[in-house]
Amino acid sequence: MRDPNNQLHIIKNLKISVSNIVTQPPLPGAIRKHLSDVVSISQPAEGLVANVITAGDYDLNISDQSIKASVPWYSNWKDTLMELKESTLYSATTPWFESYRESFLQSMPASDHEFLNHYLACMLVASSSEPEPVEQFLKLSQEQHRIQHSSDYSYPKWFIPNTLKYYVLLHDVSAGDEQRADSLYEEMKQRYGTQGCYLLKINSRTSNRSSDEQIPDPWSQYLQKNSIQNQESYEDGPYTITSNKNADSSMLSLDGLDNEVKDGLPNNFKAHPLQLDQSSDPASNFDGADHIKSMLSIHETKKMNTGILHGACLTLTDHDRIRQFIQEFTFRGLLPHIEKTIRQLNDQLISRKGLSRSLFSATKKWFSGSKVPEKSINELKNTSGLLYPPEAPELQIRKMADLCFLVQHYDLAYSCYHTAKKDFLNDQAMLYAAGALEMAAVSAFLQPGAPRPYPAHYMDTAIQTYRDICKNMVLAERCVLLSAEILKSQSKYSEAAALLIRLTSEKKHALRCYCQAMQVYKGKGWSLAEDHINFTIGRQSFTLRQLDNAVSAFKHILINESKQPAAQQGAFLREYLYVYKNVSQLSPDGPLPQLPLPYINSLATRVFFGHDRRPAEGEKQAATHISLDQEYDSESSQQWRELEEQVVAVINKGIIPSNFHPTQYCLNSYTDNSRFPLAVVEEPITVEVAFRNPLKVPLLLTELSLLWKFQPKGSNSKDNEETKELVTCGHEMIGTEVISEFLINSEEIKVARLKLFPHHIGELHILGVVYNLGTIQSSVGLDGIGCIPGCHTGKHPSNIMSVRGRQDLEIQGPRLNNTKEEKTSIKYGPDRRLDPIITEEMPLLEVFFINFPTGLLCGEIRKAYVEFVNVSKCPLTGLKVVSKRPEFFTFGGNTEALTPLSPSASENCSAYKTVVADSTSGATALTSSASSVDFGLGSQPEVIHVPLPDSVLLPGASVQLPMWLRGPDEEGVHEINFLFYYESIKKQSNICHRVLRHTAVICTSRSLNVRATVCRSNTLEGEEGRGGNMLVFVDVENINTSEAGVKEFHIVQVSSNSKHWKLQKSVNLSENKDSKLASREKGKLCFKAVRCKNFEAAAQSSEKYTFVDIIFGNEQIISSASPCADFFFRSLSSELKKTHAQYNSLATEKQSSDDAVRLIKKCSEVDLNIVVLWKAYVVEDNKQLILEGQHHVILRTLGREAFSFSQKQEPPEMGLLKFTRPENTMVPTKPTVEQLSSLIKTSLQYPESFNHPFHQKSLCLVPVTLLLSNCSQTDVDVIIDLRHKATSPDALEVHGSFTWLGQTQYKLQLKSQEIYSLQLKACFVHAGVYNLGTPRVFAKLSDQVTLFETSQQSSMPALIIISNV
Repeated sequence: MRDPNNQLHIIKNLKISVSNIVTQPPLPGAIRKHLSDVVSISQPAEGLVANVITAGDYDLNISDQSIKASVPWYSNWKDTLMELKESTLYSATTPWFESYRESFLQSMPASDHEFLNHYLACMLVASSSEPEPVEQFLKLSQEQHRIQHSSDYSYPKWFIPNTLKYYVLLHDVSAGDEQRADSLYEEMKQRYGTQGCYLLKINSRTSNRSSDEQIPDPWSQYLQKNSIQNQESYEDGPYTITSNKNADSSMLSLDGLDNEVKDGLPNNFKAHPLQLDQSSDPASNFDGADHIKSMLSIHETKKMNTGILHGACLTLTDHDRIRQFIQEFTFRGLLPHIEKTIRQLNDQLISRKGLSRSLFSATKKWFSGSKVPEKSINELKNTSGLLYPPEAPELQIRKMADLCFLVQHYDLAYSCYHTAKKDFLNDQAMLYAAGALEMAAVSAFLQPGAPRPYPAHYMDTAIQTYRDICKNMVLAERCVLLSAEILKSQSKYSEAAALLIRLTSEKKHALRCYCQAMQVYKGKGWSLAEDHINFTIGRQSFTLRQLDNAVSAFKHILINESKQPAAQQGAFLREYLYVYKNVSQLSPDGPLPQLPLPYINSLATRVFFGHDRRPAEGEKQAATHISLDQEYDSESSQQWRELEEQVVAVINKGIIPSNFHPTQYCLNSYTDNSRFPLAVVEEPITVEVAFRNPLKVPLLLTELSLLWKFQPKGSNSKDNEETKELVTCGHEMIGTEVISEFLINSEEIKVARLKLFPHHIGELHILGVVYNLGTIQSSVGLDGIGCIPGCHTGKHPSNIMSVRGRQDLEIQGPRLNNTKEEKTSIKYGPDRRLDPIITEEMPLLEVFFINFPTGLLCGEIRKAYVEFVNVSKCPLTGLKVVSKRPEFFTFGGNTEALTPLSPSASENCSAYKTVVADSTSGATALTSSASSVDFGLGSQPEVIHVPLPDSVLLPGASVQLPMWLRGPDEEGVHEINFLFYYESIKKQSNICHRVLRHTAVICTSRSLNVRATVCRSNTLEGEEGRGGNMLVFVDVENINTSEAGVKEFHIVQVSSNSKHWKLQKSVNLSENKDSKLASREKGKLCFKAVRCKNFEAAAQSSEKYTFVDIIFGNEQIISSASPCADFFFRSLSSELKKTHAQYNSLATEKQSSDDAVRLIKKCSEVDLNIVVLWKAYVVEDNKQLILEGQHHVILRTLGREAFSFSQKQEPPEMGLLKFTRPENTMVPTKPTVEQLSSLIKTSLQYPESFNHPFHQKSLCLVPVTLLLSNCSQTDVDVIIDLRHKATSPDALEVHGSFTWLGQTQYKLQLKSQEIYSLQLKACFVHAGVYNLGTPRVFAKLSDQVTLFETSQQSSMPALIIISNV
């Protein structure tokens, strides 16, 4: 075509748009629904990732609802950027956006201020089968004229009043009369001209082609996928009105892409990011439910549409005819009409301006000269409502510009747009001016050869005018889409993105960008950057009223171990509190939210059942029991468990019940929490919660309490459960303690102890804690970050800004590792420490110790008192105490006769039971007897019955009992555990008993060291000789170094106790005075011991002990009474337990020769116990005190030294390394030589001196009696050899020689315990001193053939004096 200057202009790739005439414009709601459907159709198939774009090794989450970055990012992001830069396409495609953009531009409604989408021509189509086609054409023409020019129709819009009408006669070649059609067409050419009409011949009947000859749908590439016009059902009459609309394709493919889906994954936005704000267009609302339904059915509709086939009856010849028809219409009708219209408009403009040449040539002068400054868009008043009449010259310039633009004459179009823009701005017609600016910019960009740069500021001004002045967001969006494509083609991606963001919502897209940035920075260690991004996300989300997202973002700042300074953290915290407060105000009656601060270490949660321990009052010291202040010790816990098992076994006759579980008052992560703990009604439950403040600013918790759920007993329905936060409503069931203020300093770990008071039995579940979270610092924004408006707290008290919430206590149980399945998988057992069962009331015991010492001398006896108080409403009974150290204390004997009263007027107020000794008694032995049963010692001496009056302690009652203590024999610090056991009179199924713990700490100092030995006496005289007698040597050494202020020790009494032996007298007593021992002095005592008389032994049971007291002062301590006998029996029991354990630890012996060994060993065994009682004189604070005590020595073997306490083995000196063969540690089955030589005890009876007249008789004969005593319990074979066997040559010289007359050897058999008298005669030849102790005695058990006779122990030298008279 030719331009107004008659220059030839070439049009390339011209496209025309043909559509039905619809007399009603599409509703905005329908347009939005259509665009939403277009986006939905572009989504991926079900099951594919929809919100991630993959580029190289990177996955980018582009969902606008993705506040939390959940997609993994990788470190080599630079590679992907390079990959994108070097690719042929400089941007990743987004199919939904491209479909949306195309449909949006095609669905733009026509407007009065521009003519780009107004109709240029109208095709009037009639069928050759009509009776009068010419009349039909006339009717159609009149109808088109009525629609265009009548005031009844405002739609569609027409380009110019004289619209091109093109008459088409449609002929069906398969049914119609072709001659009639040709004649009608000739008539049409005469009437309308050859350039105004056309005969189109096509086939409309189905052919007989086979399926493989099916021709593809010729219309599929031209039909819109989901056209708005197709959705509308407006028809005006039974006939078809067809019109033409021309558009240019270059605007839709500026990014170099065809309108097809390119590489890259599509997006999944249900509400796409470029959706307009509905509030700006009140008429654009449509039913949301219908919209959702259309979204759900969009894919089904798509499938249905793809199955519809168009043009199935058309042949290939028909295709060619249709193409020829369109070309004829374009070249003969449409383009000449446009060229003519452009010339007419140009002539009108020239005449209006009074110019001598065309506007096209004059524009050079206009734009090359001086320019008039244009007014700023902000300086113009809002005259967007100004309308021009259709014949206004300004609109004629715009029409000419639009026509030039449509036929690709961009230079002339730009000139016209520029001229129109100035006219519109002068008239302040802003809508028209914005349209002219928009198209001027596009025309400048599309000019071939790019004579001028793209005026982006035109677009910016147009966008601002549409949006801010005209309030037309649809036109602003079109302007942005066009400008964005232009900028993208120039690789100005950031400018294009900025345009799109400003159009939709800068804050929303800023929020989206920060969310994407969080995906990049998250998990890379850039904590400060993460804090900044999260803070901005929180701020933007709050501004957009996305409060949940704002809370989540601020929460991440606070819980991620922030590296921010204290002041910055304080600002973050206050922002968080302010946002959280806004969220909570939205639903004040909703559930309490979970708070992120402070941290709670759930595993460190401890639960304590019971009252707090009372403090000490003066001399009263409460039992230590157990408390939350004590650290858990597994070894100690095991000791308490063993003590409880021991007493339970005694109560249940030696059997521990199968349902027994040790009492646990304090539960923690180390205890067994697999069972529901038991708590007693009306006794508090204390929960210790470990808080940690990760911030550098303090946290203030107010109104802190426990959150719990309670189900009373007997109500199985869940409706009866009560979940209570505070004590207000649930006080009848569970009382709740509230801590008004709880301050946690910066980075501090602090525990809070919260109490519940159960008033009803049932099941209690402790869920968590509830509190108000706040801070105590004033609000000051730092680092350029101010506070959210309204959150300034500096004007008010600092603790005003707080939010109420909760944190749950969720404790994971221990990992199970018992079965094979549990070992091969990860399973955790339950932890029920927070789910106690509240049981019926039980008695509650409190124990107080009065005058309880903290320091004692070893062996010292001290009297204290114990007070037992029942502080419950139930009587208690069965009170017992169990300890691993029963030798440390006693409550006295079972009878009052054995137990002394409170200290009487006896000398020095002794703790012992004493009587004044007879002054004439001297060192005589005072005998008494007692049994261990009398002192409560049964098979389990560790379990001691506490002698309560009537064995019951009533509610509120208290009783004081004396308790005697004895300092342990080893010096040092001793921890002695007492476990008090008691029961309720009323038996319960859940709790059978209760316990109370106490740990006493005693420091002992050295006092005396006592060692003793026992040996046989040679005398076999009188009745006492029948059972034999012994000598006991006792060495007492004062090893005290005066560190306790001890001046001296006095040995006031030595007592013995035994079932078979007793002390008879003191051998070396010189005077009736105490034996005094100063520091480091040693004393030696010797006593004669005899067997108890047969009648005594017969009168006593096997458990009766004979007590003998040998006193050295004027006061007798009754050793068979408390506390002397108590401590003796307890130490004896402890010693027997030790030796029994040692014996059991050794390998067991065979029973074959056991009897013989046992009999032989018994000969050297002795059962005698020595008690040394003493007093110590101590100077303390210039006052002299008298302490008293006792030491025990247990004698078991003849000749073997025994000690009052075990001796420490001195470490051997360092020597050379020696290799030795390990010895057999088995117990020897053969008796030792020492044991074998103790079977027979010998004694010689003879005159000490003998006078003989040797001058009368040369031989002197002296009768000598040899007494043989069988010490064993069986028959013994004895050989007596009287032949001399000199041990050395000196023996004969010193003592001289004598001869035994008669037999030189005797063989005898002595019965058990038999004493045999053998009469001998000694022959002397001259006077002198002779030793008669030469007979050698050999013995063996009669029934043992394997044993040889063993030489018996030789007696002491038996000297006789032979005198000559």
